[in-house]
This record gives sequence, structure tokens and C-alpha cells, in this order.
Amino acid sequence: MADGITIFHVFIAALITAIATGFGAIPFLFVKNFDNKWLGIGNSIAAGLMLGASIGLVYEGVYLENVEMRIMKVIAGLLLGGILVLLSHYFLERTDKDYSIGQVTGANAVKMLMIVGIMTVHSFAEGIGVGVSFGDSASFGSFISIAIAIHNIPEGLAISLVLIPRGTSVRNSTLWSIFSSLPQPIMAVPAFLFVLAFKTYLPVGLGVAAGAMFWMVFRELIPDALKELSRKNVYALTAVTAIAMIIFQLLIET
Repeated sequence: MADGITIFHVFIAALITAIATGFGAIPFLFVKNFDNKWLGIGNSIAAGLMLGASIGLVYEGVYLENVEMRIMKVIAGLLLGGILVLLSHYFLERTDKDYSIGQVTGANAVKMLMIVGIMTVHSFAEGIGVGVSFGDSASFGSFISIAIAIHNIPEGLAISLVLIPRGTSVRNSTLWSIFSSLPQPIMAVPAFLFVLAFKTYLPVGLGVAAGAMFWMVFRELIPDALKELSRKNVYALTAVTAIAMIIFQLLIET
């Protein structure tokens, strides 16, 4: 395997990112009425983390190899990543069924399934991001895994804010949060193996991961944060966090 990285390493790293999602339910062990401004802060920080990570993915893809088509490969990957997440969300939002979760039925059950379902679908892209990143190098894979793991915590908080007020226990909310991120270890390994076998497509893979994360930042995380915080605070938190992530990546690479 590349740089001594094994399938086991990639799987464990992605599994840790999935487990981190469950941490989002921990505050509800101590606080029953959670102020939504903290969700806004969490989403802003998560947006900055993912934005910085996405920029890192694009940078790695563009400068990965000295070939004329490398920029086009990254752009193609960016578009593909965004389209995949967009189609997934469109499918979930168009589904019209009479859902129920335990004692919860109707609109509340639909809302609960939507939040878990949407988080689960986009976790596929995050899993691909972990696997592709390890296909580049161990340090870059670790960087992206850390970024996604930290990002997953406010995701778990978002899921808990929907589930717990509607009758789900903290324990079950934690399990649902982790479940929503299980595609990450599932997708990380095949993505890693693919980029090893087809190294020339690594810029495309990095672009796909970046495109999916860009979509999440500007279509979900920032809009959700703006519901709870002022525009100035959201953009300031996002920018500072993104810059910090970029600096952190540069320090790792040097």
C-alpha cells in the first residue's frame, strides 16, 4: 500500500469520523433546552472546516501531477461531486410516504427521517473524501479525516436537535447520529483502493470530494447558521476557521 497505508488504517480513520457524529448528542445529557445559537456557531465552524478542507483538496488535485489536463480533471470532479449530492437531496425531498418512527408519525416523523436521511446520503461523499485523501498521502488523509470528524460533531448536534424534542432518547439520538455517518467507513475503503489502482484519476476523486463539501458549505451549513446568527458573525467564524484549517494543512505538508 502507498506510504505504508493499509485498508485497515483507512477504515479505522473513517470509522472514527462516523463515531464523532454521536458526540453531538452529548450536550443533551446536561442541557434540556439547548439554545439554537450554539447550533449556528457549530454550523459556522463546520462550514469553515469544510471550506478549508475543500480548498486543500482542490490544491492537492491541481498540483498533484504535472499533466496538462489536471485542472480539467479537478473541475470535472468538483461538478460531479456537487451534482451527486444535489441529486441525492432532490430524491429525498421528492419522496412522499406516510413515515413513522416508533411513537412518532406524520410530519414530525418525516422531518426526523429527512434529517437522518440527508446526513446519511452526504456521508457517502465524506467517506469518498477520506479514502481519496489517503490515496494521496498519510498526512493529507489524516488532515481530511480530522476535519470531517470535527465537522461531524455539529452534524450530530443538528440531528439531536430534531430528534430529541420529538421524543427520541439521548441514547437513540446518538445511535441515529452515528448511523447517519456509517457510509463514511463503507465508502472510504473502495475509494482508497480505486485511486491506488487508477492513480491518474486521483485529481478527479479529490475534485468530487471537494465539490460535495463545497455544496454542503454553501447550500446547507451557512444557510442553517444564518438562521441562528447574524450574517457578520457567520461569515467571520467561517472565514477564520477556514484560514486556520488552511494554515494547519500547510504546516502538516512542510
